[in-house]
Amino acid sequence: MSITIRYFAGVREAIGCAVEAWPADAGVPSTAAGVREALVAKGQPWSMALASDQVLRIAVNHQIVDANQVVAAGDEVAFFPPVTGG
Repeated sequence: MSITIRYFAGVREAIGCAVEAWPADAGVPSTAAGVREALVAKGQPWSMALASDQVLRIAVNHQIVDANQVVAAGDEVAFFPPVTGG
């Protein structure tokens, strides 16, 4: 079983898609940070949109989490820029 990766707002625009599946045969990274690092390693456009100097929020299964959150097969991981109201 794979994980679902969703991108929102500017991240979605930079990558050019809203959702993708992490291949089941690739093994699931163990943390949210690991998912981000694995995506960056894919090269452009992921490496620019998800670079460590980009301030992003991460959600796992619709809950905002820190980078150390454990990720398991079947989870949904989402990346999005911080938002403000006003």
